Amino acid sequence: MSGSTFGTIFKITTWGESHGTGVGVVIDGCPAGLPLCEADIQQYLNRRRPGQSRFSTPRQEADEVTIQSGIFEGRTTGTPISMAVFNKNQRSSDYSEIASYYRPGHADYTFDQKYGFRDYRGGGRSSARETIGRVAAGAVAAKLLEQMGIHFLTYVKSIGPITCDPSLSHASEIENNPLRMPDAAAAAKARQYLDDCMKAQNSSGGVVECIVSGVPAGIGEPVFRKLDSELAKAVFSIGAVKGFEIGDGFEAAKATGKDNNDAFYYDENRKVCKKTNHAGGILGGISDGSDIILRAAFKPTPSISAQQETVNRNGETITIHVKGRHDPVIVPRAVVVVEAMAALTLADLMLADLGARMEYVLDFYKKR
Repeated sequence: MSGSTFGTIFKITTWGESHGTGVGVVIDGCPAGLPLCEADIQQYLNRRRPGQSRFSTPRQEADEVTIQSGIFEGRTTGTPISMAVFNKNQRSSDYSEIASYYRPGHADYTFDQKYGFRDYRGGGRSSARETIGRVAAGAVAAKLLEQMGIHFLTYVKSIGPITCDPSLSHASEIENNPLRMPDAAAAAKARQYLDDCMKAQNSSGGVVECIVSGVPAGIGEPVFRKLDSELAKAVFSIGAVKGFEIGDGFEAAKATGKDNNDAFYYDENRKVCKKTNHAGGILGGISDGSDIILRAAFKPTPSISAQQETVNRNGETITIHVKGRHDPVIVPRAVVVVEAMAALTLADLMLADLGARMEYVLDFYKKR
């Protein structure tokens, strides 16, 4: 299987299956000298860990990370960083019957068509547990970006029809409720909505919003490696994502040029700034110095207990009730996955930017 590697300079390769021995990641291209320990990684993994509320899968996994290489005396060495999380609570028997049929909304059929067989235990490589490697690597990328003054604020913007009110949203509220919504009133409504979904043996989708502050102007390439297209590629690689926006996104299609353009001005330090940020911090595929604002739309969890119609490998039409332990909504645990993919994209492009100008190259080598 190809396609498990992401990045050009800050490069990661994820490995493992949902019900195999474990999952993990190898990072190649992280600069030497970055302070790093397992606690830095664990705090990110804890945000996507299952079993945190009634709105996530009851599968009990501590998701404890071990760093196996690339660190010496608390700092990165510049060599590949290998990290592993070993599975402890697999129940593969929950999935034995699905070996013969295709679950609606899952990759069962497409895996069979591509490879001729599939790991049906929890979805194998297409399981959400694959994102553990992404999150572990994203924690390292975020630590690297933090050294440059770049920070992330990521949260659930909406669940089903319930959307956060920006005027009632507070960053301090995000970790105060199990849905990771910054608007407490919206979170209460979303809990009731999800309770109704669960009673109906159903699930819900939602939207994750990520705001990145501190990114300097000039990051990204103007043609095939635009910052917004690279972010879109990164976020769309998350299994359940079905939509992506930068700035005003699809709302821009309803606007006029007068409404959508962001006027420039000089601040008191003669720095170029924008009066608004409809563009979401990116112009012509290159960061403009304002906050980068992106959104990811997640489909409802396809594994539901309600009766569904499908076909099996014997050519028969059947009805099924999907068994196993599944999230009724994926977005609260997906918040950190979106953040990780954004961090990985920015780390890679910022390292690539070191060669964008001759003065950058000369400045680096003159200091050696």
